[in-house]
Amino acid sequence: MKMKLFLSLLLLLGLSWADPFLEEGSGSEVQMDGHHMDISTMILSSNNGSNEMLLEGDLLVPRTRNAMNCWYSDCWWNKDARGLVTIPYTMSTDYQAWEIKRVQYAMQWFTYNTCIRFELRQNQHDYISIENNDGCYSSLGRVGGKQVVSINRRGCMHHGIIQHELIHALGFQHEQTRSDRDQYVRINWENIDPSTYHNFYRQSTNNLGTPYDYSSIMHYGRTAFSTLYGKDSITPIPDSTVQIGQRQGMSYLDIVKINRLYNCNNRANARPWTQ
Repeated sequence: MKMKLFLSLLLLLGLSWADPFLEEGSGSEVQMDGHHMDISTMILSSNNGSNEMLLEGDLLVPRTRNAMNCWYSDCWWNKDARGLVTIPYTMSTDYQAWEIKRVQYAMQWFTYNTCIRFELRQNQHDYISIENNDGCYSSLGRVGGKQVVSINRRGCMHHGIIQHELIHALGFQHEQTRSDRDQYVRINWENIDPSTYHNFYRQSTNNLGTPYDYSSIMHYGRTAFSTLYGKDSITPIPDSTVQIGQRQGMSYLDIVKINRLYNCNNRANARPWTQ
């Protein structure tokens, strides 16, 4: 009972604190305003015109694998003797202090809820480099050596988007491409440009025994890639009124899936609050 109460409180706090560290007078208030947009609208808008070849809107085309999947441990991050998964990272000097704090705040939610630990790189070979590039995008899982997670200062500096791209780097795909998605959403192909059909293909995913999650931070909104203004490309079924595409932060099931994939059964070293 205490654990359920703690998780409920944590999720409510996530909704309340989704956009901390917005520096007044920084000139970023207008650019960072996106509360009326779903996560896919924000990501796709930021990535419009990117020089990168992106799949599903924000996934870098694999260069070390011949498929868009991360089933096996060769693309997972390693767990140490303490049972923690340490992911070294660096951050571009382009970022201001408040932007660094915002990224680190998004990372702290992994520490509070999982065995994932983002730590500043020392001399590790494999690491993520958080950069102010031309959009919001990431590779799928660990690719080896330096791998870029792009968090553009002008369009991607949102709590939910940062977590979205970091979860890609952990090895997770978009929720709407799950192998069982056709039982839960309808893809309205007639509202989608045929040249972008590939962004909606189902993937052979490891769903880790979890139910479909409409509230996942990895789920795109209902108009992603739609060619007709206001028309759905993705419609939840059987209840078409279900909300999808939230940008507040990791859902409960997002956390469950991370813990299952990385076998975070013992969270004794996680220190969010005294339980």
